[in-house]
Amino acid sequence: QGRMWAYTVGFTVLPHVGGFLGWFINRKEIPIWYEKLKKPSWCPSRKIFPVAWTVLYTGMGYASYLIWNDLGGCSSKAIIPLGLYGAQLALNWAWPPLFFGARNLKMALIDILCLDTLAIGTVCSWYRINKVATLLMVPYLGWLAMATCLTIRIWKDNPEQKPGKSE
Repeated sequence: QGRMWAYTVGFTVLPHVGGFLGWFINRKEIPIWYEKLKKPSWCPSRKIFPVAWTVLYTGMGYASYLIWNDLGGCSSKAIIPLGLYGAQLALNWAWPPLFFGARNLKMALIDILCLDTLAIGTVCSWYRINKVATLLMVPYLGWLAMATCLTIRIWKDNPEQKPGKSE
C-alpha cells in the first residue's frame, strides 16, 4: 500500500514540475513583456492563472495515475493512452518558453493547436478505461479552449515587429 501511495503522489505531482519550471524561468517576462501586449477584455487576470493551473495539473496528474493503475502499470496497453498524455504534457510545458521566453506568438499558437489535438486524443483514449479519469480532464479541455482562443487573439492583435521597422 505504501508503494501505491508513492505512485499516486508521483503521478499527481508530475504535471506541476514542468508548470512550475515554466513559470520560474519566464516569471520576469510576464510583468515586463506580457503586460504590454494587447489582450481581449475577456482575458483572465494574471492572479487566476496559478490557481487554475494548480487545480488543472492536480486533476490531470491524478487522472493519469488512475489510467496507469487500471492498465496495470507500464504495460503494452498503456503505451497509447499514456503516450498521448505524455506528449500533450510536453507540449503544455513547451508553451510558456515559446510564448514568454522566445516571445514567439506564432510558435506558441502552433504548439497549443497541437496540444489541443493531443489532449482531445488523450481523453478519447481514456474514455473506455476510466470514466473518472476522463471527467477529471474535462476542466483542462475547457481551460485549453479558452487559452487557445486567447493565444489566437493575442497573436492576431500583436503583429510581429520586423527588424528595423519602428512604429
